[in-house]
Amino acid sequence: MPRILAALLTCALSAALATGAALGLVTALSATPEQPNVPLVTFPDPSGDRSAPTPSTQTADR
Repeated sequence: MPRILAALLTCALSAALATGAALGLVTALSATPEQPNVPLVTFPDPSGDRSAPTPSTQTADR
């Protein structure tokens, strides 16, 4: 009986540890700021009707 109890406690503790690690990882990934989606290179429109868009420097309100 003590071995079964030890096995159940080990299983419960490992499940709690895995859940805590997963939640910690999700929290850490959510805490990183989003990077602006500004293209590094822009090419002119082949038709020549429109000019290439200029990247805007907007700050995210978070």
